Amino acid sequence: MGLDLIRYTKVIKKNPYIKVLFSFGAIFNYLSGIMRVFDKINELKEYLAIQKEKGLNVGFVPTMGALHQGHISLIDISRKETDITVCSIFVNPTQFNNKADLTHYPRTPETDIALLQKAGCDALYMPDVKDVYPENDKRTFTFGYLDTILEAAHRPGHFNGVGQVVSILLEGIKPDKAYFGSKDYQQVMVVKSLVKQLNLAVEIIACPILREPDGLAMSSRNTRLNAQERLVAAFVPKMMQEAINLVKSTGIDAAKDYITNYVKEQPLMKLDYYEVCDAETLEPLTSFDASQKAISLIAVFVGNVRLIDNWPVN
Repeated sequence: MGLDLIRYTKVIKKNPYIKVLFSFGAIFNYLSGIMRVFDKINELKEYLAIQKEKGLNVGFVPTMGALHQGHISLIDISRKETDITVCSIFVNPTQFNNKADLTHYPRTPETDIALLQKAGCDALYMPDVKDVYPENDKRTFTFGYLDTILEAAHRPGHFNGVGQVVSILLEGIKPDKAYFGSKDYQQVMVVKSLVKQLNLAVEIIACPILREPDGLAMSSRNTRLNAQERLVAAFVPKMMQEAINLVKSTGIDAAKDYITNYVKEQPLMKLDYYEVCDAETLEPLTSFDASQKAISLIAVFVGNVRLIDNWPVN
């Protein structure tokens, strides 16, 4: 059945991010075994050890919470491919180079738990910082060329923080498969490099981007957009698709000029980067070859909210 009622209450009270609405429905669902909630990695390990002794395999979906249907699609894929699905919710402080961004990152634990229960997630790991980092993590990871471009160039230290938390989670949970959204295209490549460096026995699965009806990539950060900003954010996928047409018809420079000028015309927008890259290596391309797999990637501020997206070129 998982944790008992007393333990469940302690989890809620101890974790500053778990101020769960303690309704009868939530208690009933939890105690019915629909989803087990853990705030200690050692207790999660004990639970998973029992499942693995039964010959069951484990799928893992790491998140920072503020869940949306994009996250739930990862849970759905994991449930189809593995016997036990574990989700984590942890806003990792070491991957934020902007402390204000960490402070304002959306936290919606009540909604998150309800969504995971409805989706059929088996176990939720919802720790505080001390459980993940009992001591200051001073490890430094090197991801080669991926450390120098796009997100790494604009968010110094970000991927080292990702490497720290993902390595801790993967080594603690030891899943057979771990599922990541492809919106964070470069991050997926970093995680695959991390797994190879640490020789971890886990398969990293990149899952498709889910989009809103107007094409905007689903993101936890979208909830920070006000009504006007949300309307402007819908221009992002539209201009990226038009840029792809230009890549194919006129060239990459023309596409970059179009994006730059389009963003300048939007008072609420500020461009961080736009690149067309080799889809396998992320090396920026200067010319387009239809036989080469290419991907276009963007980071753009709408108001104070930084959004990223990517679209395949061919």
